[in-house]
Amino acid sequence: MSDRIRIDLSGKVALVTGASSGIGAATAEALAGAGAAVAVNGRRADRLDALVARITAAGGKALAIAGDVSREADAFGAVAQCVAGLGGLDVLINSAGVNEAGGITSLPLDKWRKVIDINLMGTIYACAAAVPHMQQAGGGDIVNISSTAGRKAGAAFASYSTSKFGLTGFTESLRQEMGTQNIRVCIVEPGATGTEIAESISDPAWRAAIQSHVSKDGAMGADDIADAILFALALPRRANVCQLHLRPTIDISPM
Repeated sequence: MSDRIRIDLSGKVALVTGASSGIGAATAEALAGAGAAVAVNGRRADRLDALVARITAAGGKALAIAGDVSREADAFGAVAQCVAGLGGLDVLINSAGVNEAGGITSLPLDKWRKVIDINLMGTIYACAAAVPHMQQAGGGDIVNISSTAGRKAGAAFASYSTSKFGLTGFTESLRQEMGTQNIRVCIVEPGATGTEIAESISDPAWRAAIQSHVSKDGAMGADDIADAILFALALPRRANVCQLHLRPTIDISPM
């Protein structure tokens, strides 16, 4: 956990999807560093096992749950395994995400479906599974990881923007629905951040372009986003950070 953010999550249980790398992995380590027991979910079991090993070596408690949240059964299973293995669920971080390049005439529909199923439906499935446990416990926190692409659409990444605009609408609807039940809901919208998001892009030219963009001097790190999430969680229960829009301090020109 960064020295800039102070929060005690001792006794809390968190589930982080998309924890195999990037923002998900960094957030899982930050939550564990703040005292939470953390269940980490993703499609790469070896990465999850390595993350659990790092957390436990640092004195934390973690549980690896391999699975693909774009499958409803996997998302519900991840929540069930978290509750059974760690004793509850207080914080859900939806970080699973992929990207693809192309628009309606250039990107095959199966790739549109992949992006929307993981980025949007995976989040919806995880929330649907988690909310009843939070209701029973008397409250909780849900943080959905979006992107600046959820604020400004681009033809070159139409499926990604579509999924993230949808995530914005879902998150705000969920916030309004859950606020009276002490469940806070937040969307985090990072700009250029050094992660592996480009690896999911099938077009090699666009994959290289995005890799270059997120590795420019001045780009944010995954730890910066994890710190922002801790900030949102650290506020008094009466305060709900509903949107966090993060951009690099130095203006990084578009690709």
